[in-house]
Order: sequence, then structure tokens, then C-alpha cells
Amino acid sequence: MTDAEKDRYERFEMATLQAQQMVHSEKAHLEFLRRASMSAGIYVLEAGADDPQQPHAEDELYHVIEGRAVLEVDGDQRPVQPGTVVFVAAGTPHRFHSIASKLVVLVVFSPPEGSAR
Repeated sequence: MTDAEKDRYERFEMATLQAQQMVHSEKAHLEFLRRASMSAGIYVLEAGADDPQQPHAEDELYHVIEGRAVLEVDGDQRPVQPGTVVFVAAGTPHRFHSIASKLVVLVVFSPPEGSAR
């Protein structure tokens, strides 16, 4: 793929991204895309793990790829499973807990994670 093509589109395979994240398993989040308007990554938490995240300065969209857990958003408790999609506004307290099986989540930040601080 040329640089010009990469500026217009990129294609990713979830299996490849998960393998890359496993190589860097000391980090739960692996960013795989960063543009001026957004960033995307996968977030992986093992069963029983604690989710240490704090509210972000960016809006987030989560898409659960695999696993089961509960997502607490500003005190509201909702189960998540493969296929669940959740929007969390910037600054809203949230975290995953009661992770019953390995949780793999596609995460999209807008603007890019860390850029709105």
C-alpha cells in the first residue's frame, strides 16, 4: 500500500491486532490507528482483572468483540457481551468490572486519545 492509499484507508484484521496486543501484554490497550480526528485501538482485560482506567478527555465508542463483563458508566451498571456497542462522553467516569471471560473491545476515541488534555 502506498502512502497516498494509506492516507485514504487502512484495513485491519482483528486476529492480527490481538496477536500484536499479546506481544505487548503489559499494556491492556494497543492503539493501531491515529488520525487528526480520531484514534482506535483494542483493549484487552483478562477474566477477573481490574480495569484501572480513569475518565478520558475524549469521547469514546466501545464495541465488544469477545468476552462478558459489566460496564459501569457514571454509576449505571450494564452487562456487555459480543456485539454490545457503547458510547461514553468525554469526562464521564466509567470502567469494566466483573469480567467473566477475557474481554476484547474495539475502542474509538474522538478526538485522538490524549489530544484533548
